[in-house]
Amino acid sequence: MKIQYLEVVTPDVEAVCQRYALLDEVQFGEPEPMLGGAHIAALADGGWLGVRPPLRESEQPVVRHYLLVEDIQAAVDAAAKAGAEVAVAPMVLPGFGTCAIIIHGGVESGFWQL
Repeated sequence: MKIQYLEVVTPDVEAVCQRYALLDEVQFGEPEPMLGGAHIAALADGGWLGVRPPLRESEQPVVRHYLLVEDIQAAVDAAAKAGAEVAVAPMVLPGFGTCAIIIHGGVESGFWQL
Protein backbone atom coordinates (compact mmCIF):
# COMPACT_ATOMS: atom_id res chain seq x y z
CA MET A 1 0.00 0.00 0.00
CA LYS A 2 1.34 3.41 -0.96
CA ILE A 3 -0.14 6.78 -0.13
CA GLN A 4 0.17 8.85 -3.31
CA TYR A 5 -1.43 12.02 -2.01
CA LEU A 6 -2.02 13.27 1.52
CA GLU A 7 -4.54 16.10 1.48
CA VAL A 8 -4.94 18.51 4.37
CA VAL A 9 -7.98 20.81 4.28
CA THR A 10 -7.72 23.72 6.70
CA PRO A 11 -8.88 27.32 6.97
CA ASP A 12 -5.30 28.27 7.95
CA VAL A 13 -3.24 27.01 5.01
CA GLU A 14 -0.25 29.26 5.71
CA ALA A 15 0.18 28.08 9.31
CA VAL A 16 -0.14 24.41 8.40
CA CYS A 17 2.34 24.75 5.51
CA GLN A 18 4.81 26.53 7.83
CA ARG A 19 4.50 23.72 10.37
CA TYR A 20 5.26 21.02 7.80
CA ALA A 21 8.07 23.10 6.30
CA LEU A 22 9.73 23.65 9.69
CA LEU A 23 9.22 20.26 11.30
CA ASP A 24 9.28 17.96 8.30
CA GLU A 25 11.55 19.99 6.02
CA VAL A 26 9.28 19.97 2.99
CA GLN A 27 8.96 22.83 0.51
CA PHE A 28 5.60 23.90 -0.84
CA GLY A 29 4.91 25.40 -4.24
CA GLU A 30 2.36 27.95 -5.31
CA PRO A 31 -1.34 27.03 -5.20
CA GLU A 32 -2.24 24.37 -7.76
CA PRO A 33 -5.64 25.11 -9.35
CA MET A 34 -6.16 21.49 -10.49
CA LEU A 35 -5.90 20.37 -6.85
CA GLY A 36 -8.33 22.87 -5.34
CA GLY A 37 -5.70 25.55 -4.81
CA ALA A 38 -3.54 23.25 -2.69
CA HIS A 39 0.07 24.13 -1.99
CA ILE A 40 1.94 20.94 -2.96
CA ALA A 41 5.14 19.49 -1.54
CA ALA A 42 6.91 16.51 -3.10
CA LEU A 43 7.61 13.66 -0.67
CA ALA A 44 10.69 11.42 -0.66
CA ASP A 45 8.67 8.35 -1.75
CA GLY A 46 7.34 10.10 -4.86
CA GLY A 47 3.98 11.04 -3.35
CA TRP A 48 2.67 14.52 -2.61
CA LEU A 49 1.42 16.47 0.38
CA GLY A 50 -1.22 19.07 -0.43
CA VAL A 51 -2.59 21.72 1.92
CA ARG A 52 -5.62 23.64 0.75
CA PRO A 53 -8.47 25.78 2.03
CA PRO A 54 -12.03 24.47 2.11
CA LEU A 55 -13.70 24.56 -1.32
CA ARG A 56 -17.11 25.40 0.12
CA GLU A 57 -18.38 26.91 3.36
CA SER A 58 -19.64 23.56 4.66
CA GLU A 59 -16.35 21.70 4.08
CA GLN A 60 -14.76 20.83 7.40
CA PRO A 61 -11.04 20.48 8.11
CA VAL A 62 -9.86 16.98 7.27
CA VAL A 63 -6.73 14.96 6.58
CA ARG A 64 -7.45 12.57 3.73
CA HIS A 65 -5.12 9.96 2.28
CA TYR A 66 -5.33 8.71 -1.29
CA LEU A 67 -4.01 5.22 -1.91
CA LEU A 68 -2.21 4.57 -5.19
CA VAL A 69 -4.13 1.99 -7.26
CA GLU A 70 -3.71 0.52 -10.72
CA ASP A 71 -7.43 0.51 -11.55
CA ILE A 72 -9.36 3.29 -9.81
CA GLN A 73 -12.79 2.18 -10.97
CA ALA A 74 -12.19 -1.36 -9.67
CA ALA A 75 -11.01 0.09 -6.31
CA VAL A 76 -14.10 2.31 -6.04
CA ASP A 77 -16.40 -0.58 -6.98
CA ALA A 78 -14.79 -2.86 -4.38
CA ALA A 79 -15.08 -0.17 -1.70
CA ALA A 80 -18.74 0.41 -2.54
CA LYS A 81 -19.40 -3.35 -2.44
CA ALA A 82 -17.82 -3.38 1.04
CA GLY A 83 -20.24 -0.66 2.19
CA ALA A 84 -18.39 2.56 1.45
CA GLU A 85 -20.20 5.64 0.19
CA VAL A 86 -18.72 7.03 -3.02
CA ALA A 87 -18.43 10.75 -2.23
CA VAL A 88 -16.56 11.69 -5.42
CA ALA A 89 -16.56 9.35 -8.42
CA PRO A 90 -13.29 8.97 -10.32
CA MET A 91 -12.33 12.29 -11.90
CA VAL A 92 -9.34 13.17 -14.05
CA LEU A 93 -7.00 15.90 -12.81
CA PRO A 94 -4.93 16.81 -15.89
CA GLY A 95 -1.23 16.49 -15.17
CA PHE A 96 -1.77 14.62 -11.89
CA GLY A 97 -3.86 11.51 -12.54
CA THR A 98 -7.33 10.39 -11.52
CA CYS A 99 -8.75 10.54 -8.01
CA ALA A 100 -11.87 9.43 -6.16
CA ILE A 101 -13.11 9.87 -2.58
CA ILE A 102 -14.98 7.34 -0.48
CA ILE A 103 -16.39 7.43 3.05
CA HIS A 104 -16.38 4.21 5.01
CA GLY A 105 -17.09 3.94 8.72
CA GLY A 106 -17.16 7.74 8.91
CA VAL A 107 -13.58 7.99 7.58
CA GLU A 108 -12.87 9.86 4.36
CA SER A 109 -10.17 8.44 2.13
CA GLY A 110 -9.44 8.25 -1.54
CA PHE A 111 -7.85 6.42 -4.41
CA TRP A 112 -5.32 7.80 -6.89
CA GLN A 113 -4.36 6.39 -10.26
CA LEU A 114 -1.40 7.81 -12.16
